[in-house]
Amino acid sequence: MTDLFDRVLLPVASRDDARTTARAFDSYGADADRVVAVHVIEKAGGAVDKASVEQREEEAEKIFAVVREELGEGVETEIAYGTDVAETIFDVADEIDATAIVFTPRGGSRWVQLLTGDVALDLITETDRPVVVLPDEETDGGDG
Repeated sequence: MTDLFDRVLLPVASRDDARTTARAFDSYGADADRVVAVHVIEKAGGAVDKASVEQREEEAEKIFAVVREELGEGVETEIAYGTDVAETIFDVADEIDATAIVFTPRGGSRWVQLLTGDVALDLITETDRPVVVLPDEETDGGDG
């Protein structure tokens, strides 16, 4: 039987998100066999991008540095590109045959999420594999 944390995909969007997610995951998934952090560089889909691909890739490497600082050098990393963040995360999950997608939801009002699309909701409702939503211990009163 496959363990939930055999091959974990950790989507990370920013340095703060990477730190929060890695710390939360470290509390639960210390025995994971393989951890792959993924950062999605969202393509504008025909519109002008706000930053160059090179700038976004540099930021992704800084995000991955935070994940490695928290979880160690054994964490694999992948930059993915797509117009739909959740769909791109699912594609990477398929590529690595992830046993679970693990993340900490990012803040923001329901109104902002409605206007910008709620990636967390899509990750939970549109997936074909287990999704583990970890509490943000830093804001939920944990010792994070």
